Amino acid sequence: MAGKTDVVVVGGGYAGVMAANRLTRRDDVSVTLVNPRPAFVHRIRLHQVVGGTGTAVVDYREVLARDVRLVVDSVTRIDAAGRSAQLASGAAVGYDYLLYAVGSGSAGPQVPGAAEFAYPIAALEEVQRLLPVLDAAPVPAAVTVVGAGPTGIETAAELAERGRGVTLVCGGVLGPYLHRRGRRSVAGRLAALGVKVVQGPAAEVVAVTREAVRLADGRELPSALTIWTAGFGVPDLARRSGLGTDALGRLLTDETLTSVDDDRIVAAGDSAAPSGLALRMSCQTAMPLGARAADTILSRLAGQRPEPLRRLPGAQCVSLGRGTGVFQFGNRSDVAVWFHIGGRLGARMKEAVCKGVVRHLADEARKPGGYRLHRLKGVAGRRAALAGAGAGAAADERVSQARPGPAAEETIKA
Repeated sequence: MAGKTDVVVVGGGYAGVMAANRLTRRDDVSVTLVNPRPAFVHRIRLHQVVGGTGTAVVDYREVLARDVRLVVDSVTRIDAAGRSAQLASGAAVGYDYLLYAVGSGSAGPQVPGAAEFAYPIAALEEVQRLLPVLDAAPVPAAVTVVGAGPTGIETAAELAERGRGVTLVCGGVLGPYLHRRGRRSVAGRLAALGVKVVQGPAAEVVAVTREAVRLADGRELPSALTIWTAGFGVPDLARRSGLGTDALGRLLTDETLTSVDDDRIVAAGDSAAPSGLALRMSCQTAMPLGARAADTILSRLAGQRPEPLRRLPGAQCVSLGRGTGVFQFGNRSDVAVWFHIGGRLGARMKEAVCKGVVRHLADEARKPGGYRLHRLKGVAGRRAALAGAGAGAAADERVSQARPGPAAEETIKA
């Protein structure tokens, strides 16, 4: 009997785990997940780790299918011509298909002093570095959180609820995704918690020192501890491997999430840039993209044409401490609409989302193929976005010419 088709999934976050689980639908597919950590990090709970109100580590046995081989290592280079992934340990893993899901992390702030004196919290290791410093800081000490996306807002609220004096520096508007009504709700709750919000163009951070944050208008905000949540970056693995990327370093793909350079490489999650028009970085996007990327590989193995991306549900949920939150609804183009749910119900909805993410992954591990959110009908929002970016025609052409897969003797080996 011929050997199995080997699929290597690079990255064990939301997209990678969803994809790896889904790929086990076929008995003739061998799935290897390469991840630098031995446990799954539930990133949307990292702000709770900072605030001391929760944990973000989940045992892979709870969310990863038993048939998936876990390799705790880092991929340093992808050899597309040789179909192998080089590992930091010196070993190499060969593949028939590679699923690129390396995720995102801190953007590496270019602001003078930020690298030396600010603490990013996009990764578990960064949070672990921050915690002893936070514990050592007196409660009255001034804490500045830079960045007013969900991570910044949630971290500021968690710390303020624990009695910390927090200043949230936006460098723009509070909650950029939010509708103005949702933004007012968030601002009101932060004010009630005692968080000082500094926003507007003049509030851009231009320097960080050991004891202060300097703004574009010359103001200096005292800061015994500065937490940096402004922006995300992606690993440069694709670029280092000679694969096409966008300006941020995300792997360029067509609308089936297939690399524009190699149809044996498929991408998902924060590190993918379909048609050069990446989706918003979030677990809400990562898991459907993971399922879609897996389906692209499975379609090729079955000799079928992969389906393009469909619309993804637009929304953003933000916790504001342990008892309050905001669930912001969005439209088909992932733009916030006027309707949001706040208060205690908003907090319960956010908590339901956090629990639901782990449940979706665990369910897919037990019953691969059961997840269906990526198959919602309608692609109008995505097509409109592509057309607006001038990428629609090229994307449609790539999809129409998408190859159904390699020859049958290579795809069905059992």
